[in-house]
Amino acid sequence: MHLRRTALVATLSVVALTAAACGGGDEDTAAEPPVAEAPEFEEGTPMAEIAEAGTLRLGTKFDQPGFGLENLEGEVEGFDVEVAKIIAGALGLSPEDIEYVETPSAVREEVLEGDEVDMVVATYTMNDERAERIDFAGPYYQAGQQIMVAADNDTITGPESFMENPDATVCTVTGSTPSENIREYLASPDQLVLFDEYSQCADALGNGQVDAVTTDNVILLGFVSESDGQFKLVGEQFTEEPYGIGIQQGETEFCEFIHETLRENEEAYVEAWESTAGQVEGTETPELPEFDECA
Repeated sequence: MHLRRTALVATLSVVALTAAACGGGDEDTAAEPPVAEAPEFEEGTPMAEIAEAGTLRLGTKFDQPGFGLENLEGEVEGFDVEVAKIIAGALGLSPEDIEYVETPSAVREEVLEGDEVDMVVATYTMNDERAERIDFAGPYYQAGQQIMVAADNDTITGPESFMENPDATVCTVTGSTPSENIREYLASPDQLVLFDEYSQCADALGNGQVDAVTTDNVILLGFVSESDGQFKLVGEQFTEEPYGIGIQQGETEFCEFIHETLRENEEAYVEAWESTAGQVEGTETPELPEFDECA
């Protein structure tokens, strides 16, 4: 497994383990995905180029419990990572052939446009604005936005509470769909606090710098599970967030290959969930969604 931080430009070689979502411990581990032996692809396709390179450059997050998290051993783990391993296996690549590139929300389109990665699997909501710059395969998961607050906070009960409490602040991530979705619920733009990573929002909530954090419910459940009772979710989810796999524009063959691979590996998909995000209390095992048509 190769790990590369775009910010630090450091590369680490680590043992390829398929670990559980929240940093090791006693959780189940996902079964190693099957690796195709010498698959053949049409020359010039993204699949042929990646297979020939012998490395899948994966953009993912390093701070998302259950989806993409760098653990204490320096390994990246989570549902997004396991989904990428399934795709890598169909390309004839094993987990140790994946190069991990830390990809916060604000730079997901940039790393694809700059050919820094082959695909982005990073709690990446599919929408029309992003599809003007990149293409999506999927969706492979359906999430929904919700609110997280301190366990003793009874004032904020959902997104409508910010209009009723104009001094309350809510944190989310720059360049994310949640940062746009929450704006209509605010009494003032000053209520919105933006950071580069959701872990910074969770830290700010923990030390009282902000009153709430908003993003997709499954991400927040990961932070709640790690908070030792310090955080809780409030209200119902108020959006639908289809997670897609970002690829470079025009890569229709790659999109169709990803769809076919996931359809043929639904059992591995379920195992990937149950060994990662599914370990978090309150989550439900998803069914593979119906895919959008490849552009």
